[in-house]
Amino acid sequence: MTVNEKVEALRTLMRRDGLSAWIVNGTDPHKSEYVSPRWQSRKWLSGFSGSAGTIVVTLDKALIWVDSRYFVQCERQILGTCFEMRKSDGPESSSPLDFLKSSFTNGERIGIASETLTVQTERDYRKKNLNICATEDLLNEIWTDRPEMPATAVEKLSTRLTGESAESKISRLREKASENGEDFLLISSLDDIAWLLNMRASDVEDTPVFLSHLLIGKNTVSLFTPPERFENYDISKEVFELHPYEDTASELSKLSDCTLRLNPQKINMQLFSAISPSVKISEGPEYSTLLKACKNKTELEGMRTAHILDGVALVNFLSDVERARKKGEQYTEISIAKALADERELEEDYLGPSFSTIAGFADHGAVVHYSATEETDKKIEGNGLLVLDSGGQYRYGTTDITRTLLFGKATKQQKTDYTLVLKGHLALASQAFPKGTDGHQLDILAHMFLWNEGLSFFHGTGHGVGHRLSVHEGPQRVSSHPASAGIPLEEGMVLSDEPGIYREGSHGIRIENLIAVVKDRKTEFGQFFTFEQLTCCPYERRLIVKEMLTEKEIEMIDSYHAWVYEKLSPLVDKRALSYLKKATRPL
Repeated sequence: MTVNEKVEALRTLMRRDGLSAWIVNGTDPHKSEYVSPRWQSRKWLSGFSGSAGTIVVTLDKALIWVDSRYFVQCERQILGTCFEMRKSDGPESSSPLDFLKSSFTNGERIGIASETLTVQTERDYRKKNLNICATEDLLNEIWTDRPEMPATAVEKLSTRLTGESAESKISRLREKASENGEDFLLISSLDDIAWLLNMRASDVEDTPVFLSHLLIGKNTVSLFTPPERFENYDISKEVFELHPYEDTASELSKLSDCTLRLNPQKINMQLFSAISPSVKISEGPEYSTLLKACKNKTELEGMRTAHILDGVALVNFLSDVERARKKGEQYTEISIAKALADERELEEDYLGPSFSTIAGFADHGAVVHYSATEETDKKIEGNGLLVLDSGGQYRYGTTDITRTLLFGKATKQQKTDYTLVLKGHLALASQAFPKGTDGHQLDILAHMFLWNEGLSFFHGTGHGVGHRLSVHEGPQRVSSHPASAGIPLEEGMVLSDEPGIYREGSHGIRIENLIAVVKDRKTEFGQFFTFEQLTCCPYERRLIVKEMLTEKEIEMIDSYHAWVYEKLSPLVDKRALSYLKKATRPL
């Protein structure tokens, strides 16, 4: 079926069930950002392949809301269909909630799959006096070849990699539950469950998690997941009892006269509706989320190791790109991404990408989350900038790096833009701050040099990164969005530092390193923190305007490059040594 045919088929079912609108949020029963093929419903229905966005189909409209990362991509992918794009941030922004409130004022029924509707979102709709109806997923009736639920094999990580046993982690959760008078903890966040149990799988592409729910009691731990994933695994000594995934709701319904803690932003209505009225609900974030975010010494050391291995692959790759330039050989966006992937795969501890590589040349670089296809694959030729955003899952940790590479000659504007972005990148990475500071307070550091020139970027400056887990991890973030306020940056948290600038139709620039929160000094004003650089790869020196930098900034760049050379020179291939030496020489 075409996109328009799918929408019309959905409308037929809506009329049958008396629904005036149908919502597709593109997530799974765990409120995951990246989902397995079974729950890629937003992409299936609209053709838009980005990782975020909300669809609302009414009997006469088909709308999709996306944020600024995806404005250009979405417009291209829905072109020629019945869908209209709406902006969820920046100028002219709106929201699905506001649209529904203004469009349906007489109690019309608005449908959504109950397994993808969280408790909090359901409440948000109710507060707007919207008649939200959590139902079976209508798409099941028209998506005839919908993929099955995944059940990939599980790998148990040793404490040599995790630094703490599953028993210890669960004991810490029980202590917190006891302090708050809670008998049970219900956890649906996939990366929390993987971290707690020290297990990884591959149900979701590039994110080593497995679909499951976890119910922790005072003396019991119940894991709800397809049992077949453990066929070649001895679970007799594990801390949990194994139950089929589909039994989660029925087991929850058996609880009575107890206190159950859950996160209304992660638990779906299908599960919530199964809980007996006799159960007292305690609400809040999963205790495990903050514990997971603050990496222990073993996890941090693993992240450092992963970034050195990644740096070796990147420098070997960049040296090949440099030689190809001189020989007049040509890449495309797809082939250069493959060349980097091939280099990473030479490392025996490399497990795969941490997300789909973004390789956008020239005007494609202005598309924040551009994804090259065979139809859009641009030749890298002539003068232009390449935004290359990639990452890897290694045995020891997760990486995420963006470098903007110059091909040919740069314009004055490109060099100025790059240097302004670099100044903001350095300002954030070098800042000391007192305990209790959050990413909302620090965000201006990455923006200020652009703002002074009337420029800006609209995506988040920094997201959390997991330890051999999700490349996007909460709760830590650096952003101008109010949601990042009130979440202090704590020792051991790992974040990205990635300011950028995007000039539509011309070029894009983004510079991204991962940084870890570490202790700085302690003074009469309290404990201070700062950041440790994890990413180990040279910047694009040919785009740096030295005259725009202060002495301190020059010293920071030179110091960083000296560290990169020290760490990587003994490890890179011989063919890459001359490139590395040139790329890291003092400004």
